[in-house]
Amino acid sequence: MANGKKTKHLKHVKFKMNLSWKNMIIYVFLFLFIAFIFLGLNQSSSPTFQETKTVPLSQAISDVKQGKVTSMDVYLNKLVLHEKTGDIQSTKESTSDVYQLFKNAGVSLDKTKVNINDDTTLNNIINILSTLLPVILMVAFFYFIFRQARGAQESVFSFGQSKAKIFNKDNPRITFNDVAGVDEAKQELFEIVDFLKNPGKYKAMGARTPKGVLMVGPSGTGKTLLARATAGEAGVPFFSMAGSEFMEMLVGVGASRVRDLFNNAKKAQPAIIFIDEVDAIGRQRGYGLMGGHDEREQTLNQILVEMDGFAPTEQLVVIAATNRPDVLDPALVRPGRFDRRVVLDMPDVNGRKAILSIHARGKPFDRHVEWEKIAKRTVGFSGADLENMLNESAILAARLSKKAIDMKDLEEAATKVKLGPEKRRLQTEEDRRMTAYHEAGHALVSWYMPGMDPVHRISIVSRGMSLGHTMMEPTEHVHETKTHLLEEIAVMLGGRAAESLIFKEMTTGASDDIAKATEVARTMVVEYGMSELGPINLDSDSRRNPYEQAQISPEMAAKIDYQVKKITDEAYRNASDILKKLKDKLDLLADELLKSETIESEDFARIIGPKKPALLKVKA
Repeated sequence: MANGKKTKHLKHVKFKMNLSWKNMIIYVFLFLFIAFIFLGLNQSSSPTFQETKTVPLSQAISDVKQGKVTSMDVYLNKLVLHEKTGDIQSTKESTSDVYQLFKNAGVSLDKTKVNINDDTTLNNIINILSTLLPVILMVAFFYFIFRQARGAQESVFSFGQSKAKIFNKDNPRITFNDVAGVDEAKQELFEIVDFLKNPGKYKAMGARTPKGVLMVGPSGTGKTLLARATAGEAGVPFFSMAGSEFMEMLVGVGASRVRDLFNNAKKAQPAIIFIDEVDAIGRQRGYGLMGGHDEREQTLNQILVEMDGFAPTEQLVVIAATNRPDVLDPALVRPGRFDRRVVLDMPDVNGRKAILSIHARGKPFDRHVEWEKIAKRTVGFSGADLENMLNESAILAARLSKKAIDMKDLEEAATKVKLGPEKRRLQTEEDRRMTAYHEAGHALVSWYMPGMDPVHRISIVSRGMSLGHTMMEPTEHVHETKTHLLEEIAVMLGGRAAESLIFKEMTTGASDDIAKATEVARTMVVEYGMSELGPINLDSDSRRNPYEQAQISPEMAAKIDYQVKKITDEAYRNASDILKKLKDKLDLLADELLKSETIESEDFARIIGPKKPALLKVKA
């Protein structure tokens, strides 16, 4: 059976000869090599003449004339005469004919058997090749030189050609049914599709096709996918190109590629041009290190000209995507170029359920999987995160040889996407004990804060850069209150407070918590106006212009630092006071962590008890 399959497979194998100039030279030299080998074999097949008596050619002719020679073998320049008394040999010119030689001497060879052994055909081929080979090699050399020069010339001129990827209806089609969690953005783009499909009804009302749509949103929210779905719904060619692909080492290449891209799209209209990461070339002009007329600005200027130069009848829409709209040039985002701005946010619980249903296609799931719980569990996950989570759960189930993906696989995959894979680091018992009290401190402070989310999981298993983690069951908030932010800071500092209470020592494990708490406190002061300094924006991060002087005085900067310290100190005192009153529960929770390493929400409620009202009122 195996041999039969192999034979069947070999029938479809085709021999293909690569006739490149390099292979042609190899073939010529190989032919010459084989020819000389045959020549050598032919010469080596002749008898050795050293043991045969050599006589002058005149004597050989005389012996033939006298009838002493019964037969004669003729080689290239040798004559071997077979006589009754023995064999003799003589020499002749290699170009002379033996019959003509004896005829000129008046001797007939009619009674002598003559065997001609010299291969004149091979000699002729060798002579021809020795004459033509230098010419062939010279022609091949000049052909190679001219070919290389022409290729270099073409590559120089191809720098200015667009490198856009073209997708059309023959490619795997993506529609709005393949996109979820961005319903408002899809509704905006439905109108663009209708413009491209039915331009007549809009022209009748005097409306023109929107020239550009700017999609803004965090990474992974589906900007590129939504642009392709728009082209798939409209059934038009889709030209996709990243902003960085316009830039090249040669001056003027970016602008040339822009012209080529728009010219190709105009020939295929109605069409859609998609420029991903447009902030790579669309940044605000005038802040470059080398002045205001660098390569990037030339490319941006060409885009502005092309978008503003559309004729009203042209059915060409430019869709651009970025997660940094604040750095774009005002001339690029004005109406008439990018007429619409579509904002893509992180999906809500309903959006996450819809995204999970799309990416769950083709995967076997256990019937007990609670998609509602998974959607609530993954607050803050983008569409890309959810797709990666389902893929990781499928990999985990396959690794364990399961028939279907269950809730445990999904929980582990969600934790892995958020925090990283488990790491079984070698730790001493003292290190594990410190980690257990640190995580128990986070959990207890959160448990007694009235505005904090319920505890979902506590673990001292290392993941990523952390030695442990405390996860909450997040609820989605439209607004963040000052009280809730203060509670968050207190929970972040609960780990350090537990270390100080139990070990009378500070460890480096709280460094990430302190950094996050400080960042939240500073944001409250300088952006949200949630301090004694009042409702004023004091953000000194000049992202638009790095050379802009700071807008705050040194005195105000000192006041900001004081307010930040005041907030973190108060939150730390609140966390310390809670843990002092709950030291018995802190010991109980830490001991349970040392035994089981991971505590789920049900076990946490069993150990600590029902949620109590806050022992301390958080000072705002």
